Amino acid sequence: MANVYSLDGKKKGSLKLPDVFNTEYRPDVIQRAVVSIQTNRRQPYAPFVLAGQQTSAAYFGRRRGGFRQTINRGMSRLPREKPGGGGLGRVRIVPQAVGGRRAHPPKGKEWSKKINNKEYSLAFRSAIGATINKELVSKRGHIIDKIRELPLIVDDKFEKLKKTKEIIDVLNALGLEDDIERARNRVIRSGKGKMRGRKYKNKKSVLIVVNDDKGVISGTRNIPGVDVVKLDDLNVELLAPGTHAGRLTMWTESAIKNIDKTIK
Repeated sequence: MANVYSLDGKKKGSLKLPDVFNTEYRPDVIQRAVVSIQTNRRQPYAPFVLAGQQTSAAYFGRRRGGFRQTINRGMSRLPREKPGGGGLGRVRIVPQAVGGRRAHPPKGKEWSKKINNKEYSLAFRSAIGATINKELVSKRGHIIDKIRELPLIVDDKFEKLKKTKEIIDVLNALGLEDDIERARNRVIRSGKGKMRGRKYKNKKSVLIVVNDDKGVISGTRNIPGVDVVKLDDLNVELLAPGTHAGRLTMWTESAIKNIDKTIK
């Protein structure tokens, strides 16, 4: 059994937790699932296969027949363009020619990593079960001293909140203010990432899972580190950022009741 709290932080009632919260912790499978999500999101890129070869150039090496030839002309016998009038143009195609192909171009790589459906399902259930493990949650760096219990379940009225101030008041009443304040402190990334659009390293705070969005998602956009997601859009990466399970998670009452439907 788990307690359900009202918007002012007081105990409202209780409900029975689904069996998914008792799933064994499997960090190896969770890591595979998160890596699969990240690699499938990566933009594929590769050099153009026909780069440097889209030309009419050809090698004219025959001694007889035809008016174009390179033999006994005092010129290199290489593929040349065909200008008008039957002459020979500049060398193309070969690596040493201007505008030619590269000798050993970089090869395209398949970045995406697949995972079996049953493996992903196990990782999903294991990541959900890890959210009630206080040891794992604390190990991720979350501050849970003022939180009464895990999982943290709140009344469905939370889904109707639209004002950021109202949402922050509810989070403070539930004992989450210290963890949200921790996520405000961002650090400058070391290395080349600063020049590639990744200057700051931002911390992750509480994940809020709702059954239906009635304005709460837009109301939490400016709260640092806080992510709000509908139950149907929940995935392993949100539950285990950076492949590390045990993210501090808050659920609405309806999300807990409908979680079995999402897993199936």
